[in-house]
Amino acid sequence: MSFKLPTETSSKWRFPVDASWDNFVNAWQEANLLRAIFNNVFITVSAVALVVIVGALASYPLARHQTRFNMFIYTVSVSCLIVPALTILVPLYKFIVDLGGINTYWAAILTQVTFALPMTIFLYTGFINTVPRELDEAGLIDGSSRMGIFFRIILPLLKPITATVIIIMGVQIWNDYQFSIFFLQKVQVQTIPVALSQFISQFSNQLNWVAAGCLIGMMPMAIVYLCLQKYFIKGMADGAVKG
Repeated sequence: MSFKLPTETSSKWRFPVDASWDNFVNAWQEANLLRAIFNNVFITVSAVALVVIVGALASYPLARHQTRFNMFIYTVSVSCLIVPALTILVPLYKFIVDLGGINTYWAAILTQVTFALPMTIFLYTGFINTVPRELDEAGLIDGSSRMGIFFRIILPLLKPITATVIIIMGVQIWNDYQFSIFFLQKVQVQTIPVALSQFISQFSNQLNWVAAGCLIGMMPMAIVYLCLQKYFIKGMADGAVKG
């Protein structure tokens, strides 16, 4: 589709008769994809970094100290996974408006972090449960604090699950449309999905441009996945285990 001319009306599954790069040029210019890619990178990197830090720090005590209170917090957090985000979009939108967060990066980032944390906590907690507690005891005997044990012993062991979280949450945030379309309305802060949506309207559909833009937009996350894929399967399998 991305290489077909707009005048070509053959099946979408057939290869183009005359391949053309014009769709990529038009999508890049008309959707201002350079700015959209920057917005995507900034929002995704910031949100994923916060998700990893907060999720890992929250999961460590939930996994190591399974008190009644911690189990309640864990259950509430994981239960949020069954709540569709769109069901609370109206009060969330009003809340963001009241805070003056429309067309701001921080509102988009914090919203993404909020909805990514339940899955992140679930994965990190399950993975930390597979780490022997004897490592914590050895650290305490050596005089290390709980925070010291986490950063010096536990955190280096979380590379596989961290790679999994980065890929899953990164793709989710990178491709987000449901929040971005409401919270990022100005052209200067629009992400790739929102920028490409302008090509589809009631009176015209530039599917060739959309296909070209999607191909451009998917490349950064594809590169990230290729770099982290060796950790992905191990982290996903271990993170799903509940000790």
